[in-house]
Amino acid sequence: MPHVGFLDPMSPSVAAPYHDAFRQALRQLGYAEGQNIAIEYRFAVGRAERLPNLAAESVRSNVDVIVAGAAPAVDAPHGATRSIPIVIAYGPDPVKAGLVASFARPGGNITGSTLLLPEVSAKRLQLFREILPRVGQVAVLWNSANPAKVQDWRETEAAARVLGLKLQSVKVQRPDQFERAFGLMTSEHADALLVLGDPLTFFYSNRITELAARHRLPAIYNERMYASAGGLMSYAPDFLDIFRHAATYVDKILKGAKPGDLPVEQPTKFELVINLKTAKALGLTIPLSLLQRADQVIE
Repeated sequence: MPHVGFLDPMSPSVAAPYHDAFRQALRQLGYAEGQNIAIEYRFAVGRAERLPNLAAESVRSNVDVIVAGAAPAVDAPHGATRSIPIVIAYGPDPVKAGLVASFARPGGNITGSTLLLPEVSAKRLQLFREILPRVGQVAVLWNSANPAKVQDWRETEAAARVLGLKLQSVKVQRPDQFERAFGLMTSEHADALLVLGDPLTFFYSNRITELAARHRLPAIYNERMYASAGGLMSYAPDFLDIFRHAATYVDKILKGAKPGDLPVEQPTKFELVINLKTAKALGLTIPLSLLQRADQVIE
């Protein structure tokens, strides 16, 4: 029976919908967990520093393939093994990170999906322009302890320059820093908030949306869960689809394909979710043209 090691920076409860999507795709490919495939789950529960030890545990258990469930979980297995195949469910540009040789021919033992953010960052900032025509300064909340977010910040900066927007970099590394971060946004008169998602901000999504509401900051996020929790908008890939796609990589590898020969791919399906209740609480009128483009409108 093949063994899959699933390394996730989140908690079991937060990751549950995505793991369900992964298992559903495996079932469609003919795998039944516990019958003809075993999956070993390891969770960092929002503590990225635990990932190297968890990756080492997966290697010691001699799994046939490791799935890295999110960006921070990518480097850990790469540091633990250069022979066991690794599938990135989603992560930063693996070429710039030095994980693969190229998108078309990764080489080595890593493949999977990547989120290239320049176009996505520009789209999120453009959405602010549609609902806030006079937007001038956008606060960007990001986890500076996550190396992948440094690249995201730079790409967001580049997109803002093209649009003529001023960004306020608001760095956090721990949940007890959120209050201070929002105080800085208010003192610097930010017009809106953009959150660069990672396990820290994702894990505390309810707290962040509550603070954005208290400080009356229109915010856009990188996952629809934020909009469901009361955030104004989210524009993001369909992460359930991303995890389903990770299962197809696992299937190919278990059937003999080499990860180095499987091209790294990018998401093709993106979702715009708008929370009208939050918009009304902020005194904002969402243009009809934007509502018509939304994949979901929460009322």
